[in-house]
Amino acid sequence: MKVDYIIAGQGICGTMLSYYLQKAGKQVLVIDESQPFTASRVASGVINPVTGRRVVTTWMIETLLPFCFDAYTEIGNAINESLIFKKNTITFSPSLQMDETYRKRMQETGSYIQELPDAVIWKDYFNSLFGCYLIAPTYLVNLHPLLKGWRKKLQHQQCLLEEIFIEEALSFAGNTVSYNGITADKIIFCSGITSFESAYWNKLPFVCNKGQALILDIPGLSHINMYKYGALSLVPWYDGLWWAGSSYENEFQTAEPTAVFREQLTTQLQHVLRIPFSVLDHVAAVRPATLERRPFVGLHPSDSRIGIFNGMGTKGCSLAPYFAKQFANQLVHGHLLEPLADVKRFSRVLAL
Repeated sequence: MKVDYIIAGQGICGTMLSYYLQKAGKQVLVIDESQPFTASRVASGVINPVTGRRVVTTWMIETLLPFCFDAYTEIGNAINESLIFKKNTITFSPSLQMDETYRKRMQETGSYIQELPDAVIWKDYFNSLFGCYLIAPTYLVNLHPLLKGWRKKLQHQQCLLEEIFIEEALSFAGNTVSYNGITADKIIFCSGITSFESAYWNKLPFVCNKGQALILDIPGLSHINMYKYGALSLVPWYDGLWWAGSSYENEFQTAEPTAVFREQLTTQLQHVLRIPFSVLDHVAAVRPATLERRPFVGLHPSDSRIGIFNGMGTKGCSLAPYFAKQFANQLVHGHLLEPLADVKRFSRVLAL
């Protein structure tokens, strides 16, 4: 069997890259063992134009917001799913200091933060002692239908090999790479945290970052909006439920959900919410993040038959579509990558 590209992994990165390569007329084979608790499958799906405790504008967001809306609409049409929804985020200041930060950011040119005109109505739902603001636009991506729908399409096209990817099975000859009888021009690693241990990529400054979230039932809270209270986010989930989280743990003993997180977040929710809620599930996964919080995109500086598309961290929903298209354009047309994302910035580190 001969294809143009072998792609290891079908999370958000492998999904978007395989989509754009197919759109460019290339043959792909995606190798992926279906696992229920990966970073892409338990992520909230939020695209937020502001980030962090300092409430700063997200990197490249002016470009990413319109691109992502079009990209998810486009791939959604290909799999007959509605994938992206424009929602406002109502954010509550947890302290006077944070309220001052929001007010300061709101005055900046091009700010995504606005005064909330009907803030008083939310006092029936949230214990809001300080300011209340609106972040707009924000988007919510339905990741489950995206991943399942694209997987089904790959299966129908016979472009999916459902098994564990074994790096040791790769072999190289001339300008090609082979994997268990399948020959391709290139192998692209979109394999999340398993790339940390790859012989080709283990020198990159990856960061293992664990996220945990609770799945809640909150009767009476409108799904029209998303809500944020300090580091806590409440995001509409599937079947009328809510996703509450997430943690950002750089040090952890297990990738599994922990009782400590569940107890701490439940206590916080009891303080934040003025309406009843119940905890129905608890999920966790390890994100493939990077030390400098910029993704790894491109071909290996020492071997152009090997590529990587990884390290999106908490910004996978916004970064993956844009850089998948950019990477596909490099692979097919030789276009340049964004220098801050191009893995060649680590050429000296990756020298074989």
